[in-house]
Amino acid sequence: MAQQAEKEPGRMTQLWRVFQMTRKADKWSVPLLIAVFLGPVAVGITLPLTLLPGGILTLVLWILSGILTGVLLVLIVLGNRAEATAYKQIEGQTGAVGAVLQNGLRKAWQTSEYPVAINPRTRDAVYRAVGKCGVVLIAEGSKTRTKKLLDDERRHVSRAIPQIPIHFLYVGPDEGATGLRQLRKELNRFKKTLRKAEVLAVANRLEALKKPGNIPIPKGMDPAKARAPKPR
Repeated sequence: MAQQAEKEPGRMTQLWRVFQMTRKADKWSVPLLIAVFLGPVAVGITLPLTLLPGGILTLVLWILSGILTGVLLVLIVLGNRAEATAYKQIEGQTGAVGAVLQNGLRKAWQTSEYPVAINPRTRDAVYRAVGKCGVVLIAEGSKTRTKKLLDDERRHVSRAIPQIPIHFLYVGPDEGATGLRQLRKELNRFKKTLRKAEVLAVANRLEALKKPGNIPIPKGMDPAKARAPKPR
C-alpha cells in the first residue's frame, strides 16, 4: 500500500513560517506590523467614542472593523517585507536571476532556472525568457563582461527565429542595471506582439539550442514563497 503523500502545511503554519523568517532578517518588521495593526484598532475605538457617538452595538462594530482592517494591513505589510527580505538574501548571488525566472513569473512565460550561456571563469551568465513580447535575454553580472555572451546568444536566437523581437536586460552591479526585485516588472513592460500559441512555438524552437549550465539556485528565502498566504 502506497504511503500517503505528506500534506502541505496549513495557511496559519505558512504564515507563521513567513513571519519567523522575516523577523530574523528584518529587525523593523515586528514594530511595523504592531503599528499597522494597532492604528486601525485605535481609530475604531476613538471615532465612535468622540466624533461618532452611538450605542454599544455601534462601538462593537467599529472595533471589529478596526481589528479586521488591522489584520488585513498586517498581511499586506508582512507579504511586502518578506518578499523584500527574500530578494535581499539572494541578490548578488550566482543563479539569483534563475531563481526569479523559475519561481517568480506567471505561466505566460517560458523560462528555466539554468542559464543558456555562461562564462566558467567569471560565473557571469545569460538567461532566456520567452513571452508575448518575444525573447528576452537577461545578463547576470557585469555589463561589460556579459556583453559578448549576450551578443553571441542574440546571434544564435536570431538564426533560429529571425522574425521574433529580441530584448535585453542587465541584472548586476552596474549603474542603471535592473534590480533583482524589479526584474518581473521590467519583463512585463515590453510590448506584447505574440499570441500564447506562438510563445510556445518559439520556446520549443529554442529548446534545441539550450545548453543548460550548472548554476544552482542560491540558498535563502524563495521570493515566490515569501508572500503571506491570502486570507480566505
